Amino acid sequence: MSSDATTPDLPVLTGRRWWLPSAVADELDAESGRRPGRSRRTARDWVVDISCFLLAVGIGLAAADSVRHEPHTPHFLVVADQLLGLPACLAVWLRRRHPLALAVAMVPVGFVSNSAGGAGVVALFTLAVHRPFRYVAWVGGATLALVPVSSWLRPDPDMPFAGVVAFSAVLLASVVGWGMFVRSKRQLMLSLRDRARRAETEARLRAEQAQRLAREAIAREMHDVLAHRLTLLSVHAGALEFRPDAPREEVARAAGVIRESAHEALQDLREIIGVLRAGDTDDAGRPQPTLGALDGLVAESREAGMKVVLAGQVTDPAGVPAAVGRTAYRIAQEGLTNARKHAPGTEVTVSVTGGPGQGLAVLVRNPAPEGEVPHVPGSGQGLIGLTERATLAGGTLRYGPTPEGGFLVEGRLPWWEG
Repeated sequence: MSSDATTPDLPVLTGRRWWLPSAVADELDAESGRRPGRSRRTARDWVVDISCFLLAVGIGLAAADSVRHEPHTPHFLVVADQLLGLPACLAVWLRRRHPLALAVAMVPVGFVSNSAGGAGVVALFTLAVHRPFRYVAWVGGATLALVPVSSWLRPDPDMPFAGVVAFSAVLLASVVGWGMFVRSKRQLMLSLRDRARRAETEARLRAEQAQRLAREAIAREMHDVLAHRLTLLSVHAGALEFRPDAPREEVARAAGVIRESAHEALQDLREIIGVLRAGDTDDAGRPQPTLGALDGLVAESREAGMKVVLAGQVTDPAGVPAAVGRTAYRIAQEGLTNARKHAPGTEVTVSVTGGPGQGLAVLVRNPAPEGEVPHVPGSGQGLIGLTERATLAGGTLRYGPTPEGGFLVEGRLPWWEG
């Protein structure tokens, strides 16, 4: 396949990468074919991470001040609370790389230290953004279950027990909901981009398939048009080669057939190439004979020295649909071509019968040749292509040797009533 039919390189994020989260940017870079090593923070990540760190520090300072003014809290607990709150706030910088581990670690730390509460909220929010809901449910449920125990052991002097529990539950639910909203928004962005990529890929595949079908149709048409002419050239040139002592009249007649066939083949080839150059998808410019041209085909074969009997024909060839008539003509043409190649000198019978509502039957039959037939080179793909053409037209084509040693080509095509 040519290079233009290969998958094009997808663009790598460059210009506006700074305002995307690093997780989304890395995902899009991977889709674009880029393989980033270690994930690097974007400018947006730095702004968000600094904000989260300041939020955790602010909440931790407020909680530490509140703990210092608790009258019933021992001094060593106040010191331990503050000592745990400082590394908890610093651990916020690890939230993108280890969201689950940080959130799990914040559950017991937050139970012991009120100063680590802000870091715990940030860790739970990060877990909701970067991990599936089952992890969020376990960590959030454990945190919520420890809230009544912590409030009972260290009661708040300014709020009742029920108020502390309700406020904590609303805060945790809000943080989890906000994190899940951010996660769903990112997933929607990636899914829309993936859907656009799939649409582009499907469009490219449809274009490649249409191009392949067009090439197959052109190849089939060139074979149908030129095989008949070139077979005449091959047969008569072979006759001149094997019978150099033939009478002058036969040599002149064979040379005339060769000249006429070569001229007509060249004309057909020019018409097909002209259609390809013009880019015309219509079949009007191509040599497209219908069933009405069957008499001319038989006459041409007889002039080339074949014995052809037209045993039956429809009464109104012009009434046959163009597609069906064209396929019937190609079947008869290919049958005559094969008979000329493999059974020269035999009498070939061509029969076309049928009517509207009955279908159209095309038969080309020839007996076994007398003596040994010289080998004529050929691809052997003509009947296979005709089988596909007949199938596409809604009919069937069968071919093969007869019990008497001859060969039969039989096609049946639909002919619906108008």
